Amino acid sequence: MSRISKAFENGKVFIPFITCGDPDLNTTKEAVLQMASNGADIIELGIPFSDPTAEGPVIQGANIRALAGGVTTDKVFDLVSEIRKESNVAICFMTYANVVYSYGAEKFIRKCEERGVDGLILPDLPFEEKEEFKPVCDECGIDLISFIAPTSEGRIAMIAKEATGFIYVVSSLGVTGMRSEITTDLPSIISVIRANTDTPCAIGFGISNPEQAAKMAAISDGAIIGSAIIRILEKEKQSAPKTIGAFTKEVKDAIRNV
Repeated sequence: MSRISKAFENGKVFIPFITCGDPDLNTTKEAVLQMASNGADIIELGIPFSDPTAEGPVIQGANIRALAGGVTTDKVFDLVSEIRKESNVAICFMTYANVVYSYGAEKFIRKCEERGVDGLILPDLPFEEKEEFKPVCDECGIDLISFIAPTSEGRIAMIAKEATGFIYVVSSLGVTGMRSEITTDLPSIISVIRANTDTPCAIGFGISNPEQAAKMAAISDGAIIGSAIIRILEKEKQSAPKTIGAFTKEVKDAIRNV
């Protein structure tokens, strides 16, 4: 059983996101270890990209800072190797198809397997084009995570039936970021997913605090938070990991029993 599947065995799952190399890779490592030790079940590691189309201004800023600091895909792979010396937490890469293409898709995916990456999240990869990556992912035991958004409508069942790892349910139209309220009819989307697959689903985009995470976890299998964590890094920089650990514990405690 994969680390991602195991993560969903013990109740509601918290999946935090962090951009690698903002403000530096050592801080990323320390933040990941703090998140893992404070209850994070799966951690999304963002590989910096110059044109992160799904991201709002907070995560765009993190990408710009990381790239300016000289972060490369190979350095992120090395970071995973360092994390794996100290933690067995499930890890997914969150990046863009062009990053994988330019690296060489097969080379990239095989290196994921070698370094201990469990899943690959590509928000700009249409469902219809996933076959360019999926066979190698399947061969290497890497879950290619599927997205279902409010605009998926008649495609939800089709996407759900072929999903592996977990399904990333996009809470709102637009880009990532902190929202005061989420108004999408998520229960209807989740019910269609549940009718077509046993693959768990977690909700992301716009969740910024433990209370929102608990509401989202109550109707799904988990919650994903990114921008709120990046804001802590933006403010506290190298001293951020302990604060991120405390925030992780708050969120995990909030969703644990919903």
